[in-house]
Amino acid sequence: MPQVSSIDRLPADIKAQLQQLLQDPRCTQLDATAKINKVLEEEGYPDRVTKSSVNRYAQRMEEVGEKLRQSREVAQMYIAHVGAAPQGQTGLLINEMLRSMAFELSLKLQAVDLEDPENMSATIDQVKALALAVQRLEQSATINIKRENDIRKTALADAAAEVEKSANTLQIKPETLAYIKQVIYGLAS
Repeated sequence: MPQVSSIDRLPADIKAQLQQLLQDPRCTQLDATAKINKVLEEEGYPDRVTKSSVNRYAQRMEEVGEKLRQSREVAQMYIAHVGAAPQGQTGLLINEMLRSMAFELSLKLQAVDLEDPENMSATIDQVKALALAVQRLEQSATINIKRENDIRKTALADAAAEVEKSANTLQIKPETLAYIKQVIYGLAS
């Protein structure tokens, strides 16, 4: 198994201090390394961080930050496209995005060396988790479609009831009322 980095072994409060230092544009990675090592020394921890481990961690955090920025941009683009769409459409959009991610993950799993027993075990666990996620995703899609259909039926029934309630006031003939209801329910040709 790969060794846990010195940054990941830091106590949570000291790691949070390192993250703050790395986010401060006035603080260089060398300064951050020195300050964190000073804190570790003052608190009696024997471990120290190296400038290369801080650099690797900063790069990893920048990659994560970039992915988050990209996902926010994509989400904003979809929201702008979908707008004030019903909840069902938003759910379908999220399901489609997750399906795409599951497909990409399955492609990556195919590239794993399965001759190594450790890789085999990890891959089996990942495939199980992926299968469960896809199953839940499909259930969610079915629920979203059912919810959307229920909302549509309720809206149509409400519209038909409103027309029927107004029929007497507007002096609508019964055959005209029947035709309007057929149009509302999409039965008119």
